[in-house]
Amino acid sequence: MSVMIRRKNDSPFAPQPDDGMTVCRCEEVTKGEIRRAVYDGARTFGEVKRRLRTGMGLCQGQTCQRLVLAIISRELGKSVGDLGKVTGRMPVRPVLMEELSRSGVEGMESEGAEHHE
Repeated sequence: MSVMIRRKNDSPFAPQPDDGMTVCRCEEVTKGEIRRAVYDGARTFGEVKRRLRTGMGLCQGQTCQRLVLAIISRELGKSVGDLGKVTGRMPVRPVLMEELSRSGVEGMESEGAEHHE
């Protein structure tokens, strides 16, 4: 993987006619927002994701990841492979403590029954 040096952009951000196109439908992120994030210093999918939440919606990036990577690579003049790996994470949802304690008790009962027999 090549090293990406961060430099201040000397030229002003230049909008494109299709910047209003929605790329990430789950989080309603447009191509222009992604381009702007890259202009402002984002260099990887993870950095764009942290700024704009692309890939964090219901589809977990299954719909938009390739498009976002293509936009980043085009803006940087790099290949998609030079952008680094995209790390996926399992979606997390809140769980009530009651649910955790109930599942723990059930697990303990079945373990205890096995040991006492």
